[in-house]
Amino acid sequence: MSITTPQGFSAAGVPAGLKSTGAKDVALVVNAGPRFDSASVFTANRCKANPVLWSQEVVKDGTVRAVVLNSGGANCYTGPEGFQTTHAVAEKVAEHVGIAAGDVVVCSTGLIGLVNDREQVLAGVDAAYAALSGEGGNDAAEAIMTTDSVSKQVVVEGAGWSIGGMAKGAGMLAPQLATMLVVITTDAVVPADELDVALRAATRVSFDRLDSDGCMSTNDTVTVMASGASSITPSPDDFTEALTQVCTDLAMQLLKDAEGADHEIAITTLNAATEDEAVEVGRSVARSNLFKAAIFGQDPNWGRVLASVGTTQATFDPADLDVAMNGVWVCRESTPHADPETVDLSAREVSVTIDLKSGTERATVWTNDLTHAYVHENSAYSS
Repeated sequence: MSITTPQGFSAAGVPAGLKSTGAKDVALVVNAGPRFDSASVFTANRCKANPVLWSQEVVKDGTVRAVVLNSGGANCYTGPEGFQTTHAVAEKVAEHVGIAAGDVVVCSTGLIGLVNDREQVLAGVDAAYAALSGEGGNDAAEAIMTTDSVSKQVVVEGAGWSIGGMAKGAGMLAPQLATMLVVITTDAVVPADELDVALRAATRVSFDRLDSDGCMSTNDTVTVMASGASSITPSPDDFTEALTQVCTDLAMQLLKDAEGADHEIAITTLNAATEDEAVEVGRSVARSNLFKAAIFGQDPNWGRVLASVGTTQATFDPADLDVAMNGVWVCRESTPHADPETVDLSAREVSVTIDLKSGTERATVWTNDLTHAYVHENSAYSS
């Protein structure tokens, strides 16, 4: 079950020598149609990689017929030569598939400032095109991995149509979106403008609520392509629900594979004045190194939660906040309540609930703990 489960798509993943390990590092996904509707969202970082700069222009007309991706180097801050490499890669894909280069989304991931060997990437495109098949989804998902320990894939079935997705990402997971590349395919008939609305609705409550370490990537790309090969047009609500399920599933896979993490933490803010304020509170806690270190040490230190809530502009009474950890209300009315010793944080999944008592809105933000392994991995990443 992969991105080639929906009708009309083929994929491949091959080694091109960009990774010193010899592992797969170039992936290609091609839409054979009959429709070529597409929508994409990109990083909000003002410092964008060359593939993002290219692909932002490609997607403006709502037509994408192929996505080519490489791991082993982000092609970010590599100067005009790096952008020319992105252009050359798009041209090579277009030449093989028989389409315009302006219909090819290009994605890269890896170390910033590393110049990818153009000839290696182009040779990788040649090999990927030769290997394209309806069974190539698994290889493509493996080829986009960097510090990932496992590939991330999901398929959601509709009534005679389906959506498939693959993602990579294990660090720099912070909106928008995360250090990730995501390709989503569907054989449903969904016009580009409806795809765009559905994708933004889905990412808003999935990838954009994932905040592993507060670090925003330069290369984030999420692209969805619709082939229309099923000839079935789902209702906008049904399609958006399925797409949200795909994005949420992939987001949770990214979270579970976060670099060095021992715990996945769901921070739910209840009874906020607005949804945005609920997100702001959850994100503030998720970005607290003190809180994340406490969870790593299995210490239910709810004071660190309140301290983070207090840095936000959300509406609340500082003297009337409730906090629960794994269902135990350790704080009521901003004072100690249940004995923290009764909170068991040994399991991998941790829940934190914050009641602002200021409205009716709620939101969940997901993060992970801060571990020795995370520090070690990111201190040695470029070496």
